[in-house]
Amino acid sequence: MVSEIEILSRARFYLELLLDGGNDSVDGTFEECTGFKVSQEVIEVCEVTPQKWGKDGSASHGRVVRTKVPGNLSYTNMTLKKGLNISMTLWNWLNSVSEGANWSEQRRNGALVLYNTSSKEQFRFEFRGAWPVSYKISDVDVKGSAYQIEEIEVAVEELIRIKAAS
Repeated sequence: MVSEIEILSRARFYLELLLDGGNDSVDGTFEECTGFKVSQEVIEVCEVTPQKWGKDGSASHGRVVRTKVPGNLSYTNMTLKKGLNISMTLWNWLNSVSEGANWSEQRRNGALVLYNTSSKEQFRFEFRGAWPVSYKISDVDVKGSAYQIEEIEVAVEELIRIKAAS
């Protein structure tokens, strides 16, 4: 049996942001996302074990044993970039957090989903407890031919890779 393997290339895919509690079916379609990084803290445990040694076994100095064990997971902030459009969703989300009142209610769970050009889901990351950290658009130059880029940085408490829906 041969399994189908497809390389996820930039030119054939788009990223979709779905936020719990959002008013839109899709809260953003992005061209680029950075920050998919999960790190696990390493905790070093030092113990002194009893050890008898010497000719008659009367000397009892301990021996230091170091063991490394897994600690807490940490997640980097994700930065999402797309062409600027008229949607106010991302700006309004940042603004709600920055106002301070009930900012914890602005934390969202959601998913970043990669689709191929046939709109078939290929890859999914779900996140928990996300909130916007920063928002920016590229410099505006009416003489230039480049289009404007909207960029939002999002802090996440948890990032989970989920098998793509069939």
